[in-house]
Amino acid sequence: MNHIDHFIQQQSAKSAEFAAQANQTAINLDVAVAVRKLREEKQLTQRAFGKLVGKPQSTIARIEEGRMNVSVKVLSEIAAAVNKKVTVQFT
Repeated sequence: MNHIDHFIQQQSAKSAEFAAQANQTAINLDVAVAVRKLREEKQLTQRAFGKLVGKPQSTIARIEEGRMNVSVKVLSEIAAAVNKKVTVQFT
């Protein structure tokens, strides 16, 4: 475990609010990586990808930067536009 993970673990134990925010940030970053990977597989710019999925480029940018809590609905719309499906996993 690195120093950042250790810090997050310690702070999460002290504060439920911190733990919730840290968890949401981790989810946002996982989604960011997945959406960017999908866009790059399609060899599209953010603008072209946004047009394909019916979202503005700014929304794609916010998703890829991990600054947006993306709903399952939006993920489903993205998936449908590129003939993919969304799966949910509990680990």
